[in-house]
Amino acid sequence: MAIRKVGVLGCGLMGSGIAQVAAQAGYETVVREVEQKFLDKGLGGIQKSLGKFVEKGKMQQSEMDACIGRLKGTTSLEDLADCDIIIEAIIENAELKKETYAALDKIVKNEAIFSSNTSSLTVTELSMATARPKQFVGLHFFNPVPLMKLVEVVRTILTSDESFDAAFAFAKSLGKDPVSCRDNSGFIVNRLLVPYILDAIRAYEEGVGSIEDIDKAMMLGCNYPMGPFTLLDYVGLDTTYYITHVMYDEYREKRFSSPALLRKMVLAGRFGRKTGAGFYDYSGEKPVPFDRAK
Repeated sequence: MAIRKVGVLGCGLMGSGIAQVAAQAGYETVVREVEQKFLDKGLGGIQKSLGKFVEKGKMQQSEMDACIGRLKGTTSLEDLADCDIIIEAIIENAELKKETYAALDKIVKNEAIFSSNTSSLTVTELSMATARPKQFVGLHFFNPVPLMKLVEVVRTILTSDESFDAAFAFAKSLGKDPVSCRDNSGFIVNRLLVPYILDAIRAYEEGVGSIEDIDKAMMLGCNYPMGPFTLLDYVGLDTTYYITHVMYDEYREKRFSSPALLRKMVLAGRFGRKTGAGFYDYSGEKPVPFDRAK
């Protein structure tokens, strides 16, 4: 089916980014949040992001204005009724996602495709909350969405070829470079990435190296753009901690289990950049590595 109108559930960091790239690609886009204050914050972030593109000469002001004109914010699910594809980017909570899908299923036109931006939950589980599992896919974008090229397009055992192909073509139309994935927890990237960053924490716990030296070693030795602890702080320690539980429940392998230090950091409220402190402290001019011995 032809995709002309896009609905996005959630206007947080990921949802606002997805809404932005959809509107930039020429799609009429509706983004829904549960409260106006969250919607205003997300739409403000989109304005700021587009403004940076204009400042850097990557976009004309007229293009920015046209993009904003294609974007509508709402707090009502009913405003997504005539969308051709729905992309869900709400909190990583299976029950909340399923409740939202069940409600949407009664509102959105029958031929529309449903998709989830989940990074760890199985898409099959989410699809069973609807009467359209054949029209259900995963569309896993990466942060920051306007800059990151990858989208993991996830096919369940029930997804129809038509729905998968339409979703894959849609991801390409956003200027992304999609890859096809089976519906396993973590898909491709997180299945490989999560054990790596958990092993970095274990290495630090065991005294293999300091936070700074482990980060530096992976950057200079493997040419990674950032080390595992900087990445953890960027993604969010709380988010990573939650993902470890989902992935361990599916695979039952030690490499997906949460290290003790990660749990303690989360209990202490050190979630990373969003709280100002994680494996680094961001209160000063430069990040300072956390010293658990103090």
